[in-house]
Order: sequence, then C-alpha cells, then structure tokens
Amino acid sequence: MTDAALQLAEAGRRLDAIDRKILTVLQEDASLSVAEIGDRVGLSSTPCWKRIQRLEGDGVIQKRVALVDQNKIGLGLSVFVSVESSDHSDAWLKRFAAAVSAMPEVMEFYRMAGDVDYMLRVVIPDMQSYDVFYKKLIHAVPLKNVTSRFAMEKIKSITALPIPLVAAE
Repeated sequence: MTDAALQLAEAGRRLDAIDRKILTVLQEDASLSVAEIGDRVGLSSTPCWKRIQRLEGDGVIQKRVALVDQNKIGLGLSVFVSVESSDHSDAWLKRFAAAVSAMPEVMEFYRMAGDVDYMLRVVIPDMQSYDVFYKKLIHAVPLKNVTSRFAMEKIKSITALPIPLVAAE
C-alpha cells in the first residue's frame, strides 16, 4: 500500500459518525457558520470547530468553494474527451499531464483502465471554442486517437460524495 493510500485509510478509520455528519452538512452548504453546523450535528461550536480543523488538517476536507452554474457564465458546452496514446513512457505522461493541466477548459483529467488511456471533461462556450481547444490538445504531444463526446443534456450533476456510514463494531 502506498503512503498516500495508507494515510487515507487511516483517516477513514478515524472518522466517527459526527465527523461524517459534519462532512455531509459541509458538502450541502459550506457557507454555514460553525454554530449552525454544530446545531445540525449535535455539537457546540468549539468541538465542532476543532473537528472541522482536524478534518482540514488531515486533508479530508481539501478546500471550500462556491459552485458556479457553467451555463450562466457562458460555458454551455460540456465535452468528454477520450485520448489514446501510443507512448506510455513517464516522460510522455509528464509532458501530457503538464500540458492538459495548464488548460483551464479541462475540469477533470483521469488516467483510465480499458480501451481508453485518458479521459477529460472539458467545458467551453461553443463549438468554435472547442475547435481551438482540440487543436491545442493535439499539438501538445503526439496522440494516437482523440474522441469527443458532446453532452446534450445534464441529467444529474452533484458534488457531494456519498459519505459511508460508520461500520457497526
């Protein structure tokens, strides 16, 4: 087990039912005050604040952000881009990852198992903007195949993770 995986496993074991309630509440509305969060999970402000600080310190809570409606800011097109590569060297991956990570249109970037090597979720204003993005992508590093799938309708999109309940002991 890698060090990162071990740390995550240890953090997961240290999460009790109250921690999990705090995480659920914060994922619903991170703008709540510590007192409001405490009321919802059955704690006073100080112990609730200490738990939130520990969750942040342990990296369970990575950051708190505002969720923005992509359509209301002119980013109406979502594209899922599958990438296949003939080169699977570390040097190629570092160059590819650096190039893709520098592209602000890329919201998510995964290395995949199966018939596709990488998957990107891209948001852009329109098809013309996607063409500009596509040209930038294919010129970044040599690629074997790029397949684009355009979302016609967003049916479900959530950011809250399903927090597992504490296993009975």
